[in-house]
Amino acid sequence: MRVPAVSGQFYPRGKDDLRQEISRCFADTPSTERVALGAVVPHAGYIYSGKTAAYVYSTLPRADTFVILGPNHTGLGSPISVSSDIWSTPLGEVVSDIEFIRALPKKIIDMDESAHRYEHSIEVQLPFLQYRFGEFSIVHICMGMQDEETALDVGLELAEAVRRTNKKIVIIASSDLTHYRSEKVARENDAYFIRSILDLDITGFYQRLHERNASVCGYGPIAAMLAATKSLGAKKASLLRYSTSGDVNGDLSAVVGYAGIIVE
Repeated sequence: MRVPAVSGQFYPRGKDDLRQEISRCFADTPSTERVALGAVVPHAGYIYSGKTAAYVYSTLPRADTFVILGPNHTGLGSPISVSSDIWSTPLGEVVSDIEFIRALPKKIIDMDESAHRYEHSIEVQLPFLQYRFGEFSIVHICMGMQDEETALDVGLELAEAVRRTNKKIVIIASSDLTHYRSEKVARENDAYFIRSILDLDITGFYQRLHERNASVCGYGPIAAMLAATKSLGAKKASLLRYSTSGDVNGDLSAVVGYAGIIVE
């Protein structure tokens, strides 16, 4: 059992308080379901990025399994690791899709729990999915290596597993964008990066990250999601919401950027 590592920090520890906080995030979000194959969502504390995340979760379709890709902030475990544990949150337990995990070619993805033990980027997505859908299966992949070649390999492994299992899958990339730059610089840089994501241009995305010396923490998960969804027929992406931490705390001198994007 993978127990919560950041409840009481990134989101409320109590079940009722958590549901109330998520309900606040979902207030005034779009109610039209989209035929999404993938998404980009932020992973900061709910008070900062929860509304932007909810803009995405309010539009996602129900799926057999949600694959969540997150960066490895802790440095623990294998470079690319998948968890087969049951994950618990204050809203209940979520089972891993063992059939899908077994269908992964595993040329680059290892079975490993240690990378996930204290990682928040994937954990914080689960309560949103539980609030929106109730019961579902998950596949959690933590990426310590995020170079373009690795991201492409991960994406193609995911696409192959989708074909082998013939399941309805939505692939979620967990990432915040620019970290600790001024509001003006963060918005300019993030608009530059987001343009490549909306164009489904993985190589261009990496080039732009390099040009701006980017501090995007989950660029590998974003690229892997794009690689997988493009292989599965994705044709377009849409930005649903962009925000920064400065929108909440009023400090515009050093903000973190958050984007909610869907890929169809």
